[in-house]
Amino acid sequence: MNALVVIAHPCSDSFCHAAARRAVDGLQAAGHDVDIIDLYGERFRAAMSCEERIAYHTDVPILDPQVGDHAARLQRAAIVVFVYPTWWSGLPAILKGWLERVMVPGVGFTFDESSGKVRPGLGHVRRLVGISTYGSPRTAVRLVNDNGRRILTRALRMSCGFRARTTWLALYGMDTSTPADRTAFLARVEQKTATL
Repeated sequence: MNALVVIAHPCSDSFCHAAARRAVDGLQAAGHDVDIIDLYGERFRAAMSCEERIAYHTDVPILDPQVGDHAARLQRAAIVVFVYPTWWSGLPAILKGWLERVMVPGVGFTFDESSGKVRPGLGHVRRLVGISTYGSPRTAVRLVNDNGRRILTRALRMSCGFRARTTWLALYGMDTSTPADRTAFLARVEQKTATL
């Protein structure tokens, strides 16, 4: 199967990038073809422009060639893996912007004109995987609703249909984690992605 790994961390030597590398290793060990989008590395522009907002409900909602390329790569993927740090209880702005600019009508969903209902556009996606680090412990994350996780495993899953399964891999308390904690987490990432 085709797997798409979307990385949202500005530093290539970060723990998130290390986790992404281990996810790629696991996916490849499972026999998947892996495509990687490094949002910061590709200098992806998070903010939707006025022109893009106006085009959103037209027959051509994607104006930026980079966004079009990312949408095409997403449409080939059966597995989508997001790797990011949780900042301010949610997704980094660049990842939120990616969702807003790529998940447009015709990609993330379609409108059923006869019923007026929204239909999933990513029915080919069978697995959504979130890999995130949190500065806070799990109890504190639960108190603020873990917004990034909810966006990816609930809202985005609705664009994939109910057959899509989700996997969540989290390192809580990153700020106080030990080298052993981090090593164990990276091993867990590789092991879990190797079973997809």
